[in-house]
Amino acid sequence: MVTGKGGVGKTTVAVALGRALADAGRRTLVLEVDPRENAHRMLGVPPSGGEVAIVRPRLFLQNLRPRAVLDQLVREQVRIGPVVRRILDSEIYRHFAEGAPGFKELAILGHALRLLRGLERVRPRAGRGGRGAQQSPDVDVVVLDAPATGHGLSLLLAPRLTAETVGKGPIGSMATELVALVDDPLRTGVVIAAAAEEMPMQEAIESLERLRSELGRPPDAVVVNGLYPAFPSADPAPDAAGRLWRDRRAVNDRELARLAAAWQGPRPELPLLALESGPGLVAELASRLADSAGGAP
Repeated sequence: MVTGKGGVGKTTVAVALGRALADAGRRTLVLEVDPRENAHRMLGVPPSGGEVAIVRPRLFLQNLRPRAVLDQLVREQVRIGPVVRRILDSEIYRHFAEGAPGFKELAILGHALRLLRGLERVRPRAGRGGRGAQQSPDVDVVVLDAPATGHGLSLLLAPRLTAETVGKGPIGSMATELVALVDDPLRTGVVIAAAAEEMPMQEAIESLERLRSELGRPPDAVVVNGLYPAFPSADPAPDAAGRLWRDRRAVNDRELARLAAAWQGPRPELPLLALESGPGLVAELASRLADSAGGAP
């Protein structure tokens, strides 16, 4: 799960991480939950529209509609066509699906778990290559481009809340299973996307503390995105543009030091690059993420 303050490049980090994992040989699906669908532009494929798009070998993209996942759960549990239709068309169910605390979050995590177990046999449509739909292989990794920090962490806490309040039945059983998934650091990783600016870094540090206090675990990495390059020390009297560059890098250095004091774990740094948002930028950032991990998937 990749989360972070809005505006720090969270989707960029998630997509680059997915590309890096695919390049390392893992069959990876990037799962986006933002209905505005931004990830497809970065990967150079059409909008997924809720389907699974083939991006390149071993890399897939899906924009998830949580309500559709809940509807499918009803179909699987009830199985009687006329009864299913009455439930899905009812006003009570609509209010429940849209307003029940934690249920959309449960649908997102439940969908990811089903993909990993091969229970969701999706038929992805072709992306840039233009080839027809085909049966997807099993997925090794789901990279979840989660909501911004507060909601992202709430997503991880939702199964525990649901398991405690619902208890039995298919929803309670799924919640209990998801608690075990989230709590297992070998099966679920958390990456915080941050920027080396005062407010985004403060939110990243607060997220570190929330993960420790509420979930009892640290993140796997804090990825600092959009860093200015080091200012050349040989330029003692820069012009206005040079002074801005120097000052912004000084802010970056100060916030990197603040992060280092709060978190001694992995801190990959991604530079601000003079590249258009798209596949070229994603490929470059994925390569840098792989280098920071020593090439290990």
